[in-house]
Amino acid sequence: MSLFMRNSHRRKLEGWFSLAAAVVCAVAGLVQDTGAQELQANAPPTVVFMTDFGVVDDSVALCKGVMYSIAPELRIVDLTHQVTPFSILDGARFLYGATPYFPAGTVFVAVIDPGVGSTRRAVVVKSTRGQYFVLPDNGLMTLVEGRDGVEAAREITNRSWMMGAALSSTFHGRDIFSPVGAHLAHGEDWTKAGPEVDIKTMVRLDVAPSRLGEQGLSGEVIATDGPFGNLVTNISGEEFLKLGYGRGQNVHITMGKTEMNIPFVRTFSDVPLKKPLLYIDSRGHIGLAVNQASFAAIYEVKPPIKILISRAGK
Repeated sequence: MSLFMRNSHRRKLEGWFSLAAAVVCAVAGLVQDTGAQELQANAPPTVVFMTDFGVVDDSVALCKGVMYSIAPELRIVDLTHQVTPFSILDGARFLYGATPYFPAGTVFVAVIDPGVGSTRRAVVVKSTRGQYFVLPDNGLMTLVEGRDGVEAAREITNRSWMMGAALSSTFHGRDIFSPVGAHLAHGEDWTKAGPEVDIKTMVRLDVAPSRLGEQGLSGEVIATDGPFGNLVTNISGEEFLKLGYGRGQNVHITMGKTEMNIPFVRTFSDVPLKKPLLYIDSRGHIGLAVNQASFAAIYEVKPPIKILISRAGK
């Protein structure tokens, strides 16, 4: 066989091998996708549960018992039950942080409800991501709506979805929100919850977005992150980088009447113990911390408070 014929034969074999490999990869991908779809289809329905009840008494367990009695197949994920009591803003930011990690169809039951028993509405809200939120209409949806959008909302009036003939005026988490969340997760038609709500009439928190101006980037310290005392802001890391800072540079900030120069670093250990730092947190927002200490305690910061981050070189 001539050299030309051998090369031609080899090229044909290589072509066949390439085609076979592509077919095998395509089939494997199809099997993997099908397997993932089957796993998701067979997974138990998920309720993500968040309250400010704490865990020292039986309140959370009672709510779960109500949900399991309606839908025993449920999987209940505890987002947190340690939301700062009555802090709708804290609840809103926890929903905002959690929802991207859960699939469409997930039901979020959120009970931070300082207006329980009043004229405030109980609602079911469907986001444009296909997730459902069972909660009081008090602003808890503000941050999720701003990012994901809201498709529709319903006021909860269907008594057959509630617990008992006599509803408690102080425990709607047990009597209204938990059973409605379970009915939804069980696959019942969400429009049966009650009449449609005009989305424009829903309550929203007065949280001003961060703004980039001549002086720099203005925003708000909206919370502290639990026991550590780090400050959480509504300023995105992406917006902050437009100010021209690089890691290792000092950043000039103003909070209220206090001005500080704080190094912009990657993580806490990039500065000495007990020294402050500015960083981009795990949710992609600007945070302020002290290495192994509480920024909020040391600098006596109590959110909410305005913050201004100056442009680099100014």
